[in-house]
Amino acid sequence: MRFPLKIFQAVHDVAPDTPVGVRFSATDWVEGSGWALEESCQFAAKLQQIGCDFIDVSSGGNSPLQKIRVGAGYQVGFADHIRRETGLATMAVGMINDPRQAETIISTGQADFVAMARGMLYDPRWPWHAAEVLRAQASFPPQYMRGHPTLQGEPIPGNPPKK
Repeated sequence: MRFPLKIFQAVHDVAPDTPVGVRFSATDWVEGSGWALEESCQFAAKLQQIGCDFIDVSSGGNSPLQKIRVGAGYQVGFADHIRRETGLATMAVGMINDPRQAETIISTGQADFVAMARGMLYDPRWPWHAAEVLRAQASFPPQYMRGHPTLQGEPIPGNPPKK
């Protein structure tokens, strides 16, 4: 842990007023191997002591021996565990594609943030579509409003009407 802690400290020293977080693997998914959830909790606690604001909890990808059980939200439990053990804000990842799933992760306190890659790669307008599913407001640039099937020519909540 010494090397990444020194790197974090150097970054934090250069930008002391900027929130800084760290992404790391909570486990290498290899039974009896070098990195497991308890070591991640210890690492997160050390990061917290030197000013880390949040961690982005991923896993795996480090060993050809790993046996990962992939499924919707499969890494959320790691973020939840580290958050409960340390009190440090966590970001959950791992096949979070459904807006209701993302909302549930946040609303139940399993993580403080949700990050997604596959969903955004598939649909770059995922946040707008998620807002519709969750009946929330989303701002649209006026240029994009023309392409929205239900907002064509209508003022958009959160955007001032055209004059």
